[in-house]
Amino acid sequence: MARFLSILLCLACVWHLGMAVAIPVSASSSLSLGVPEATSTSIPAPAREPKSDSGGYRSMAYFVNWGIFKKNYHAASLPAEQLTHVLYAFADIRSDGEVFLTDTYADLERRYPGDPNSGEVDSTGNNVYGPTKQLFLLKKRNRNLKVMLSIGGWDFSQHFAGPAGSEGGRQRFAETAVKLMGDMGMDGLDVDWEYPSNDQEGENMLQLLKATRQELDKYAQVHAKGEHFLLSVATATGPTRYKVLDLKAISQVADFINLMAYDYALKEDSTAAHTANINPSLANPLSTPFNTEQAISAYIDAGLPPSQISLGIPLYGRSFGNTDGPGKPFSGVDDTSGRGDGSWDLDVWDVKALPRPGAKVIVEQDIGAAYSYDPQRRVMISYDTQDTVRQKAEYIKRKGLGGAMWWEASGDREVGKGSLIATLVDSLGGTGVLDTKMNIIDYPASRFENLRRKFS
Repeated sequence: MARFLSILLCLACVWHLGMAVAIPVSASSSLSLGVPEATSTSIPAPAREPKSDSGGYRSMAYFVNWGIFKKNYHAASLPAEQLTHVLYAFADIRSDGEVFLTDTYADLERRYPGDPNSGEVDSTGNNVYGPTKQLFLLKKRNRNLKVMLSIGGWDFSQHFAGPAGSEGGRQRFAETAVKLMGDMGMDGLDVDWEYPSNDQEGENMLQLLKATRQELDKYAQVHAKGEHFLLSVATATGPTRYKVLDLKAISQVADFINLMAYDYALKEDSTAAHTANINPSLANPLSTPFNTEQAISAYIDAGLPPSQISLGIPLYGRSFGNTDGPGKPFSGVDDTSGRGDGSWDLDVWDVKALPRPGAKVIVEQDIGAAYSYDPQRRVMISYDTQDTVRQKAEYIKRKGLGGAMWWEASGDREVGKGSLIATLVDSLGGTGVLDTKMNIIDYPASRFENLRRKFS
């Protein structure tokens, strides 16, 4: 059953206007979630300054648990030296607020070389394996690499609104999320609610974050000698999404906000367009229905310190079929997509599989976007190249942003072979300018005996 659940999870995932998800299926442009009538007492924000870690840039990447099966991408595949944070995706939420793992085989049980075989009786105690163990070992080898448990994502976000609408639900969420984080030996939590749909849900999200921050601090005092556990939030670039959020208040609770600056155009639209452009196009406005600059400016104007913003960058491209290019009508998608080997959905290609044979790459420097176009097949694929990533690195520096976030790691090329993650790090100034805040490896309260022993 666990293997079956893992396969099901592989089929889901998309973002619209920054909707973080898992390996894409279709997504609508909006998500309506019910809001409970009752409201509850607000929790005051902890009195503290926004954290900026060590002052270095963040280089963050999502690592998805279904990728270990469908894409053969494992913790050991991560470019650890190029990263400061790994966001492990995704945990789900029950109706009472309990945070739980959806595939315990993938997360906790999958065996790797050196582990006991899955059919053997593990006589050494209640132990953990899978990516949980592999990521912990990666942390031990790379003490500046922090691992965070991400909760929600596109598929599970519909489960936030109910629990977040009551004080009891929020407390249950906070307690179980922090307990799960500690059991798995992770350095913090990432809340990926896509999306609060109105002002009340926006306020409920803020209260959920406050409850979680308090529970993280309590756990730290009792079990971690006052260490600081991280809390981040994934947010959107679409104005209707972020206008329901009190961004300044969120900045006083969360350590950083990961802006999902991608999926500006989808296969559900009618016009082929850029999916992650920095600026709007003055010459071809239909090619840029949304843009990153507008969102970043709005976030900063709302009182969010720029250093708390991580710029989301996609490690995939979206295809548009039967089109003459950006700003032109299209119908369908690349008919060779969705067959594996670089494409896992009908309109999505991993960056490492691009450009496709017969396609020419065009970079539009003025808007910070690129695409490939095959004139014979009339297929456009919008995606980031090394050139546009260098532009985004300069944009991060110019705007004073805190770094970058990537969805998701398995789509990238290898370091030394055109990796976009490595290109960005190099353009920021190299690994020496990255955040050096150390991770946490002491988890005396974990329920797993081998993790408590640090797998020694």
